[in-house]
Amino acid sequence: QELLSHREMVGQELRKIIDEKTEEWGIKVISVEVKDVVIPQILQDAMSRQAQAERERQARVTLAKAEWEAAELMLKASKVYEKNRIALMLRWMNMLYEIGQQPGTNTLIFVPANVPEAGFPFSILGIKGLEKLSKEKEEK
Repeated sequence: QELLSHREMVGQELRKIIDEKTEEWGIKVISVEVKDVVIPQILQDAMSRQAQAERERQARVTLAKAEWEAAELMLKASKVYEKNRIALMLRWMNMLYEIGQQPGTNTLIFVPANVPEAGFPFSILGIKGLEKLSKEKEEK
């Protein structure tokens, strides 16, 4: 790979070597250019595998960074949801909505009977309980 990226330097080294050999005959070599490099197929395959491995490594690093950022954002969101039940309920309702919007699927969601007891004061649609909770907050 260095050979491909440093053709000019290789040409200069070759010129020196050839010039030393031909000097005794009175020939002065002015320049040598490497125009084409034929690499054996097995070496080409190895270089290709190395390049592919490097691309995969970079992709994995990028994915790991994205997962780390997502985890940090989820942690921040959990702190918001912990302090604000309405935000948590809206997120929950939004998730249910998104699930229902997926085309070509029939989704059956089981909502536990104790959801209101767990801090989700929803009716079946979620609106009445949410309105009641909002009014209670405003009155305080």
